[in-house]
Amino acid sequence: TCTAPVNIAVIKYWGKRDTDLILPINSSLSVTLHQDQLKTTTTAAASRDFTEDRLWLNGKEEDVGHPRVQACLREVRRLARKRRGGGEDTAALSLSYKIHIASENNFPTAAGLASSAAGYACLVSALARLYGVEEELSEVARRGSGSACRSMFGGFVQWQRGERPDGTDSLALQVAPETHWPELRILVLVVSGEKKPVGSTAGMQTSVETSPLLKHRAEVVVPERLAQMMKHIQERNFEGFGQLAMRDSNQFHATCLDTFPPIFYLTDLSRHIIALAHRYNAHHGHTKVAYTFDAGPNAVIFALADTVAEFVEVVRRSFPPATNGDQFVRGLPVGSAVLSQELVAAVVTEPLPGAVQYILHTKPGPGPQLVDDPSQHLLGADGLP
Repeated sequence: TCTAPVNIAVIKYWGKRDTDLILPINSSLSVTLHQDQLKTTTTAAASRDFTEDRLWLNGKEEDVGHPRVQACLREVRRLARKRRGGGEDTAALSLSYKIHIASENNFPTAAGLASSAAGYACLVSALARLYGVEEELSEVARRGSGSACRSMFGGFVQWQRGERPDGTDSLALQVAPETHWPELRILVLVVSGEKKPVGSTAGMQTSVETSPLLKHRAEVVVPERLAQMMKHIQERNFEGFGQLAMRDSNQFHATCLDTFPPIFYLTDLSRHIIALAHRYNAHHGHTKVAYTFDAGPNAVIFALADTVAEFVEVVRRSFPPATNGDQFVRGLPVGSAVLSQELVAAVVTEPLPGAVQYILHTKPGPGPQLVDDPSQHLLGADGLP
């Protein structure tokens, strides 16, 4: 049994140059979120008694024949065979046994919170443990979901585009560990747990085929931004990091708008949150909070620890919780803050009650972890959930 984290891209990946191998048209850079708040847990078991491969996701049986699941299984088994040099190791787990896999997310699936990244990183980590594979695994995770390769590491992670047609150099690398920037915090403003209207895979391909802006972004804009973002992270320069994260998020959504027919992942509420962040920063005279949005309406806000309490109170005033006042802020504890009248007047406009469902407070965290506690396994002794 393994757990694996969600990651949030600050320099976005959008568009594949090879849809089978999931090779991106540009490199990307992300922050791995802490698993105490957001994680996938996966248990994988193999037995001579199993009659077929089976897969359960969040308690419901799913199609184990899904091409991406099969790609990950095939690759890990190939590495396991290679590791054994084709010889028959009786002590090792037989590669011919059928396997059962159970996976659970502790956050909404397919709502633009990178559930596939955590899911496939976790699947590959659990399978690798099962088969005793210790090779570089980000390339395998990429076969399941592009962004999953970044969830194979903690902290700050770059996914290199790579040049080779077989994808062997399209890998993730850690830029800095999760301990590198201890003051950095992340607030996920969950506005919708609904499934998004256009899945990322379909959206990307339409963008690649129809958006001239996407081509310009991949070839000209991203390489320069990637170098800048790595420098901001190394120097722990929040002003530079925050500005660039917001600009890159905006440009990613501009390429969605430049797609034909256009794709809308941001909602009116997403735009309210963007405007709120800019008013808040303008009031303070510098970048204290930075937003980024993946392919969905939920806002991810970066801030330093000393800003969190005040900004959470601003969000609470702007989007008063409808019913769950006590459950509105989850994750890491958030202190209370008193807002000045000037701040309220400058930043909090017409409140929208109930618009934000809840806020999840977290920080950068580590990559996949092995779970030793038997009570955490998702499959019983009979191999069933």
